[in-house]
Amino acid sequence: MRTDLDTVDSTQTTVMRLQLMLQKIDRLCLPPASRRDLESILVRQVTKELDRLLPWQAGHGEATAAIALHIGEAMQLHHEALHPLKLAALLHDIGLLMLPPCLQTRREWLEPDSYVAIQNHPRLGTMLLEPFSFLREASVMIAHHHERWDGSGYPYGLRGEFIPLGARILAVADAFEAIQVPHVHDRSLRDRIALRILRVASGTQFDPLVVGVVSELFGERDAIRV
Repeated sequence: MRTDLDTVDSTQTTVMRLQLMLQKIDRLCLPPASRRDLESILVRQVTKELDRLLPWQAGHGEATAAIALHIGEAMQLHHEALHPLKLAALLHDIGLLMLPPCLQTRREWLEPDSYVAIQNHPRLGTMLLEPFSFLREASVMIAHHHERWDGSGYPYGLRGEFIPLGARILAVADAFEAIQVPHVHDRSLRDRIALRILRVASGTQFDPLVVGVVSELFGERDAIRV
C-alpha cells in the first residue's frame, strides 16, 4: 500500500527533477529571441510534469497562459513583458507541490485549516523559482497572484497598484479559467457566467482595468479559446 511517506519521497524527487530542468534552461546561452522561444518550449515541458502530478487541474496552466497573453496583448504590453507573464501563468501553481501530500488534492481545500496552509503556495512557488534568473520576473507575479485589489488577499496583503501589473493580469486570467459552473456544459455560457462573476468582484478582488479588458475580449470568444 502506498503511504504518505512514499508520496512525500516521490514528490521531493519530482521537485528535484523539475529544479534540474529549470537549471538547464537558466544556463542557456542564446540570442534573446531564440532564448525566449526555447524557454517557452522547455517550461511547457515542466508544466506537463505538473499536470501529471496534479491531474485534477491538468491543462490549467496552459489555458491560463493563453488568456493572460491575450489580456497582456490587449493592454499593449511589450513582448519583453509578455514573455515573463506567460512563464508565470504556466508555472503559477507550482507551489502546490511544496505542500503536504494531503493538501495537493482539491477535495482537501474545503477544510478551513487546510485553506490557511494552502494560502502559502504562492510564497512557496516563488521560493522554488527565485534561484533561476530567467524566472525572476515571473516569480514576482506568482508571489502576488492571489493578492486582492482591496488589500485583503494573500500572502502579503498588497492592494491596488502596489500589486505588480503582471500579477493582477494573472489573477484575472487564473480565475476566469478556473471558474466552474455546475450543470453548465456549454462553454460559451460558462464564459458569460464567469465574466459576470469577475465583474461582481471588480474593484474588490480584481483590478477593474484588467476586468474591463477581459470584458472587451469576451466578445471575441474565438480569440481566447484554448
